[in-house]
Amino acid sequence: MSRFFLTVLLAAFATAATAQPTGRDVVKKMHDRYAGKWYRSFTFSQTTEVYRNDSLRSTQTWYEFIRFPERFRMDFGSADSGNAAIFRRDSCYRFRNGKLRSTTINNNEGLIFLLGGMFFYPLRQTEKIFDSLHYDLSKGHEDVWNGRSVYVIGAAKGDTGANQLWIDKENLYPVRMLKVDPRSHLEALFEDWKPMDGGWLETKCSFYFNGKLAQVETYHDCKTNVTLDDRIFDPANLARTH
Repeated sequence: MSRFFLTVLLAAFATAATAQPTGRDVVKKMHDRYAGKWYRSFTFSQTTEVYRNDSLRSTQTWYEFIRFPERFRMDFGSADSGNAAIFRRDSCYRFRNGKLRSTTINNNEGLIFLLGGMFFYPLRQTEKIFDSLHYDLSKGHEDVWNGRSVYVIGAAKGDTGANQLWIDKENLYPVRMLKVDPRSHLEALFEDWKPMDGGWLETKCSFYFNGKLAQVETYHDCKTNVTLDDRIFDPANLARTH
């Protein structure tokens, strides 16, 4: 009888040792570490390389302004071009030559939320937003990415058909995102993270659509906790930013 109980006890320890964290567990770790500490805003200029069939087609300069949790503006080219996009909540306003050309659903894949905005909501609301972005928080596992230990939110080990976010285990910032739907597959890589004012800032992003490199972004002149006037994010009157 004692041998039987010993076997059961060892099996229980083995199960505990291999238990995988859920996405909800990882989100809580991230939120506990950075909520109330992460910088509130940042600005930067961006070198944007656009690719087609893995070949470089053009290089552009963009200017970006972010105020967490959900204000984001991109200006394309010179200050007087009037070419910009403003993201507010679930809407995107696109301007050309200073004129509003379209208003569409925010198609930014939740990047502002995932790269810092999540720390400005209560934990339960953060979890609900993850659900709205179609990450299954009941699923998760540990893995390795570029030689570093990571948590994976939204998928069991080996599952590449689910939306998932890969999180550096030590520093708890995203390093990889997979977004999957019946017609397309988006992979985003977030690299060259720098410590900034209570949080971290990615300074290189690469995007692949259906396995082909589409865009590489490199950030310069990064400034955090800058004061950003509400007018910068007002689609009713396109204000000059730089």
